[in-house]
Amino acid sequence: MELAERIRTRRSVQVYEDRPVPLELVEELLDCAVWAPNHHLTQPWRFILVRGEGRRRIAEARRQFAESEAGDPERRKQRGEQAYTITMGVPAFLVVVMAEDPQPTIRDEDLVATSCVIQNFLLLAEERGLGVAVKSYAATCYPPFRDGVGIRPGERVVVTLQLGYPGRQPSARPRIPARERLTVLDGAPGA
Repeated sequence: MELAERIRTRRSVQVYEDRPVPLELVEELLDCAVWAPNHHLTQPWRFILVRGEGRRRIAEARRQFAESEAGDPERRKQRGEQAYTITMGVPAFLVVVMAEDPQPTIRDEDLVATSCVIQNFLLLAEERGLGVAVKSYAATCYPPFRDGVGIRPGERVVVTLQLGYPGRQPSARPRIPARERLTVLDGAPGA
């Protein structure tokens, strides 16, 4: 498959087959994905693969987080159970973590570089038949989540990638053509 076609056909997979994601496959994809552009070659990323019984750490943190939100106690308990059940239905999670440089410019450059690594990983996973969904769980800032997966001081979770073999492939959703969001400056100012 050509790269342009792969970019257009990749989807966020939410339903997975009940089979494990091999560690060797994740390592192989990451080894290639980290060849992303990275200004000053800071390589600020770190990856935490959570699978098997380790998923309970994320599931329990998401349950606690959902139950801690405001609202009716019964509804909070339902949301907590739902978050736990959905989380346990995902074969593996790849938590993408980034060291936060104290200098805002470097921190921004590092975030861009880490985002490039993530996009590389998504395309490589698609190529190998692995389904991925990019998630920015609110619970990643919650201390039980951070402690449960080993987020260190000075690090932030960029995203959590849900990984598994697709049980159902979602259909495409429309995109706004780039030309509708493109501004072209051609020539000298005021010309």
